[in-house]
This record gives sequence, C-alpha cells and structure tokens, in this order.
Amino acid sequence: MRVVIQKVTEASVSVEGEIIGGIGTGFMLLVGIGKEDTEEDVDYMVRKVSNLRVFEDAEGRMNLSLKDVNGAILSISQFTLLANTKKGNRPSFIEAADPEAGEAYYQLFNQKMCALGYRVETGKFGAHMDVRLNNSGPVTILIDSKNK
Repeated sequence: MRVVIQKVTEASVSVEGEIIGGIGTGFMLLVGIGKEDTEEDVDYMVRKVSNLRVFEDAEGRMNLSLKDVNGAILSISQFTLLANTKKGNRPSFIEAADPEAGEAYYQLFNQKMCALGYRVETGKFGAHMDVRLNNSGPVTILIDSKNK
C-alpha cells in the first residue's frame, strides 16, 4: 500500500465538473492499493498517517499531528501509485490490486480513519477525477507499507 500525503490549506475533488469532496486544513491523500496488500497494510497506514507530525507548533517546528490541528482528510484512490516504469515508457500496473480488492481496502482505510474521529472526504473510486489543492510548505511525503 502506498500513500502520498500532502499537507494542505484546502483541497477538493470533482467528477464531471461537480465538486464531490473538499476540506480546509489537513491532508490530501493519494491512496494506492497493491495486489499483495492486506488489512495489516491498511492498519500500518492508518497508524502512520494519523500520527504523522508535519504541522507547525508555536515555534514553527513540524511537531503537530493532524489531530492536534483538528485537520480533515481528502482521500483519493489512485492505483497509478503502483506503476512499474522499469521497462520502456509505458507504465505497467500489474502490481496494483484488482478493482474489487482495491476498493475494499481503500474503503476500509477511510472507515478506520473515520473511526479515529477524522472527517474524511473522498473522491469516487474508479472515476476520472480532477483534484485541486493548496499544498502547504510544500510538504509531500510518500509512505509505502512494504518499506517498514
């Protein structure tokens, strides 16, 4: 499982020109599920994302978590995070989960983040989405559950 975390001051997602999700301060997450991922990977990501301290404290140090700043999450499914570009110029996505498993683990991840008390907005699984964000910092972090 791979998640790209972007610290944002605002972010939104649209499908066919209609905004279907949006947040203010928080994390915009791009969530990629691999074919070998399990619920253990989901739990690992939930722990990492919820405890990541990248928001500034009173001294300007990245020392506060999403919970500390009462932040929200915009979670976007993105199988292309599992792209393999080793050969040629056209990426291969054979390491990505099939759509049924990918959606199940993506939804489980979002449910577990909600269970921790976060407001979670989402895109539409499998749809062509337009994502807009104001990356604060900029802070962008990639976490891969296979690189613990």
